[in-house]
Amino acid sequence: MLKTLTELHGPSGYEQEVSYYIQEEMRSVAEDVRVDGIGNVTARIKGEKPGPTVLVTAHMDEVGFIVKKIESNGLLRFEKLGGHDDRILLAQKVRVKGRYGLKRGVIGTIPAHYQKFDEAGRVRKHHELYIDVGARSKEEVEKLGIDVGSTITWASELEYLGDEETGRYVGKSLDDRAGCAVLMNLMQSLQDQQFAGEVIALFTVQEEVGLRGAQVGMAQVDCDVAIALDATVTSDTPEPLLDDTLRLGDGAGVKVLDMSLIAHPTVKEHFIQLAQEEEIPYQPELFTGIGTDGGAVALANKGVPTGVLSIPSRYAHAPVEVIDLEDLKAVEKLLLAFIKNNDEQTSFAF
Repeated sequence: MLKTLTELHGPSGYEQEVSYYIQEEMRSVAEDVRVDGIGNVTARIKGEKPGPTVLVTAHMDEVGFIVKKIESNGLLRFEKLGGHDDRILLAQKVRVKGRYGLKRGVIGTIPAHYQKFDEAGRVRKHHELYIDVGARSKEEVEKLGIDVGSTITWASELEYLGDEETGRYVGKSLDDRAGCAVLMNLMQSLQDQQFAGEVIALFTVQEEVGLRGAQVGMAQVDCDVAIALDATVTSDTPEPLLDDTLRLGDGAGVKVLDMSLIAHPTVKEHFIQLAQEEEIPYQPELFTGIGTDGGAVALANKGVPTGVLSIPSRYAHAPVEVIDLEDLKAVEKLLLAFIKNNDEQTSFAF
């Protein structure tokens, strides 16, 4: 499931492939599956007893690019869809989706032979860069079915990092297709579980460009508590600015705060208590350099008690994002424990 999800083409605003796949998968397990006007997918499963309505959300989009201009020599200028670090763009393989499907491309760079003539240390901004799709002219680009507005994603596939025994995976769009995979797997497993209340799965669009899908999706649902699932950045590699407070393989991240959300204290403490009781590995997450759909969800309607479970990830928004399978399992176990622990008396009052 994770391999299929990560290899779908779905940058922000153009998540159709992912939306279609998820809605078809959910129709076999959920009672009510709907797609709204901008592509959000909602699916509902009701428990056998009365209880709270729990909303769980994960975003379908990935960071990408969009063709801005086709030069006369066949090279493509591009704009960003979501947050990218210009330092990692050079010499990367990409896929451009045109009228006739995906076409290979590379982000061009000057050869090392020119380095001594270049300005040392200069980082080229994305608007200075270009994508080479092998075309010799603007006309050849158009014959490939590529136009202004064609979308672009990284050209990488999900693979084992090292080998299968490491339990670590590398690929694109694990932010947040990994969260989508957890949520889809949870909805499937709830068919065989007894629980109280109702679970609403909300798979959102356009998170990477401002949490837009969640804002629209929340206008259509009512819930008692909400949980966002998303990838988060680790700080366990030896770069000087990293503080080793969130590590790959050390368990689910339980959000304390980020730039979009101060996690609801009742929800956060409930997660921590459950993790300790169930012996599920977890680590508190406090990082102001990131935001999630939890920020939009918490402000929706009349205010929704909201928490976030995070999947630790290295090299976020790059074609080589890395996650650990044990962290993925810990997130799902903690989420399932949260749902099964609810009953008619459960309250998430401030």
